[in-house]
Order: sequence, then C-alpha cells, then structure tokens
Amino acid sequence: MSDAAVVCGLGGALPETVVSNDELAATLDTSDEWIRTRTGIERRHVIKPGEATSDLAVEAGRRALESARAQDGTAPDDIDLVVLATSTPDHPCPATAPLVAERLGLGGVAAFDISAVCTGFVYALAAAASMLSAGTARRALVIGADTFSTILDPCDRTTRAIFGDGAGAVVLRTGHAGEPGELLGFDLGSDGAGAEMITVRAGGSRQRSTGLAAPDGDQWFSMQGRAVFTEAVLNMSKSAQALIGRVGWAGEGPDRVVAHQANVRILRAVGDQLGLSAEQIVVNLDRVGNTVAGSIPLALADAVATGGLRPGHRVLLTGFGGGLTWGSTALIWPELATVPTHIHA
Repeated sequence: MSDAAVVCGLGGALPETVVSNDELAATLDTSDEWIRTRTGIERRHVIKPGEATSDLAVEAGRRALESARAQDGTAPDDIDLVVLATSTPDHPCPATAPLVAERLGLGGVAAFDISAVCTGFVYALAAAASMLSAGTARRALVIGADTFSTILDPCDRTTRAIFGDGAGAVVLRTGHAGEPGELLGFDLGSDGAGAEMITVRAGGSRQRSTGLAAPDGDQWFSMQGRAVFTEAVLNMSKSAQALIGRVGWAGEGPDRVVAHQANVRILRAVGDQLGLSAEQIVVNLDRVGNTVAGSIPLALADAVATGGLRPGHRVLLTGFGGGLTWGSTALIWPELATVPTHIHA
C-alpha cells in the first residue's frame, strides 16, 4: 500500500474562440463595466460548433502527460486510471472519461466521470488519491473539463457573462509522505437541500419520467446568484479552515489559495475570511471566466506559468459548486517541468 498521491504533471487547454465583454454587450443588455464590476471578468473562451468537452479534456490531458514525462519520465503506458470531472459530458450516456482515455492512447485503463459541478476537480482528486493510496492504481490522470456555453440561455446576460469553456489536468503518481506534491488531506461536504440553487431542471429522469415536454427555459442552466454567493464564501472558507488545521498549517497558513474561479468578489471574501492578502489569492478568471470543473487546474497552470506559484509554496485548493458541494485539499507545490497551457496573455 502506498503512502501518498503526488502531483507530477500539470496542463491546461482553452478553446481558440475568445468572447470579450464588448462582444456580449453587442447582443445583450449589458456592458463591459457592468460585467467587470460585478464579476471581475474581462473575457472568456467558448468552443466552436461541433466541439465538445472531450476535445478540451483530451488536450489538457495530453499537456499534463507531456509535463509528467518531462518531469520524471512518465509514459502513457504508466497511466492506469483516468478520472474526469465534468457536468457537461459529451452525452448523457455513456461517461466521457473512457473516450478521453482512448483518444489519449491509454488503452483499457479504468476511467470514469465525476459530477460535482465546480467542486468536481477536488472530488476527482480525492477519488484518484484514494485509489492510488489503496494500491488500485499507480498513476492517474485527473481532468476537470466543462463547456458551459452549451447549456447557457443565449438571452441570459448574467450566466453568459460569467461562464467560459476550459479544461485543466494533473498527473498523480504513488509516492511517500513528506514528498513535495503530496496531497496532504481532503475536506469534502455537500448539502442537497440547496440543489435548486444551481441546476438544469430538464433532461434528467425527474423530468423525462413525466412524459411531458419540459417547460420553456428549463433546458438551460440557472443559478440563484445572491444565495450562491453567500453559500460559496461560507463553505469554501469553512472547508479551507478545517483543512488548514488538519494538515498543521494553523500557525503559518497557506502561501497561496487556488479557489474555484467563480467571481472576484467571492475570491476576495474568502481571502478575507482566511486572513490572507490579495497576493496570496490566485486569480485568472479575468481572462477565462468561470470554467467550472476546469477552473482550479487552469488557475494552477496559469499561476505556475506566470511565476505566481513556485516550488515550496504551501498551496490550498478549495471549491464550491452545485449539489450543493464543496471541498478542499492542500499540498506543498513541487518542482514541475515547464507547464504548457493554452492560456492567453
């Protein structure tokens, strides 16, 4: 039985198409100023017609594998597990992870999806780390990928301003306690009483079993913005504080917090709750928007590429999403090979 799951590769991917706030304002009742002041977002990336979540997941996974190969010689044949966090799979059935694994040339490895919306990547890390620690797998590719542009109401200025498409991935290997990159622990939680706060009402068994057409609008994503803001700050802060105590960082705290990139005001509020400076909170949503399960790994890739995250930093990851779900993990950031990304300056 292995002692630990260790991060040894990192990559990210974004679609080529960029949509600025001004472009949104040309067709919606909004403005660049309105979007920036309420969300901190300047632009986002969206897939082209015919593209899908698996396309981004494959590219992010490929780049993470390249990073791991350059770091310690990891080869595709070494990967024996793929976990994909997504709420926008290519199809309702089957899961998208096996297709991603096949396209990456990973053969018949175990592969499955996890749906926890914006907390999905943290949940996926927890699942993969547990399997590595149990000896079920030795190296895992963990991907967060979403294409929320496909489930947004074209006329909803709020959601279209917030969300973008993107994917990020890490490679985990078995290792030993105390190694840089070791995932030090997890704090996970949920509250199904808040399920209606973040939802797509139509398309599932609840609606389909009625035999009736879904009411107009129920096919689109909806969110209760004010309530979500409050719950996100509360639960990410509580989860992060619980984990900080559990991993023994209560005295010194994390050097960097990479939180789900939902809204710059949420990020600032979480930082305030944790007593951290603005410099300690990683922010990249201004350039990519809220990429849901892709959010945290993309922010990691961006922070490494821009020098904001360096080896030896105490790093805390925390997310909040539909379900409601929340979760956190922590690690000492390792020395990684150059991280290739699709994040544009």
